[in-house]
Amino acid sequence: MDLGLNGKVALVAGGSAGIGLAIARDLVREGATVSIAGRDPGRLAKARDELLAEPDAGPGAGVGTRVLDVRDTAATRAWVDDVAAEHGAVHIVVANAGGPPAGPTGAFGPDEYRAAVELGMIAHIAFVQAALPHLRRAGWGRILLVTSETIREIIPKFALSGIVRPGLIGYAKTLVHELGPGDVTVNVLAPGYTATDALLADLTGDPEAETARVAAEAGIPLGRVARPEEVAAAGTFLLSARASFVTGTVQVVDGGRSLGM
Repeated sequence: MDLGLNGKVALVAGGSAGIGLAIARDLVREGATVSIAGRDPGRLAKARDELLAEPDAGPGAGVGTRVLDVRDTAATRAWVDDVAAEHGAVHIVVANAGGPPAGPTGAFGPDEYRAAVELGMIAHIAFVQAALPHLRRAGWGRILLVTSETIREIIPKFALSGIVRPGLIGYAKTLVHELGPGDVTVNVLAPGYTATDALLADLTGDPEAETARVAAEAGIPLGRVARPEEVAAAGTFLLSARASFVTGTVQVVDGGRSLGM
């Protein structure tokens, strides 16, 4: 299926591993030029090499990297502007960052709450705001805010995530109406338990057995956690030309775990 992404220019924050890298790989396969950002130069270099070696890369694909902490607003804006200057446009923005630490509400003080807001909401918004002039200029754009299933269903042991992330729904839905007519869409991707490095790092023993245990404890009907590429598939569709009438939505990818309507 042609997703209409050949020749598009994409920015993927948190693109050196996990869901961000899986989305970047999909975009490369579709022929997009992709710049991935992350804090760790070594992981970025490894991810770049993987993407450059992608055997199914589309004919127009390209790969670039930027060492970046998305909480640094000025550095994020410079990344966006530099990519636009180098490639003549920016079309796709994937706002993605790590989550706040786990724990109940009382485990954190005001400073931890402020840090969670900065990482889980402000950094995403600042990134999108930096890119919006370029998307408008291009006349075609896709914005994807990568969050968590806690945006829709509270999980008490992930209190900070459940408190901070829902603010992005309000931002996305408001931005849709401010953008008005045109071909720039804004959507939210809300993955559940996924076999990323962050999840696997907390497990001991056989990864398959341990992730099955996590799935059972979490009550995931499909009986396993997601693979990053499964989450990425939903996100990549929302970034595609075929999703041109899908905007302001929250796409949960949780294996059926959520019981909310």
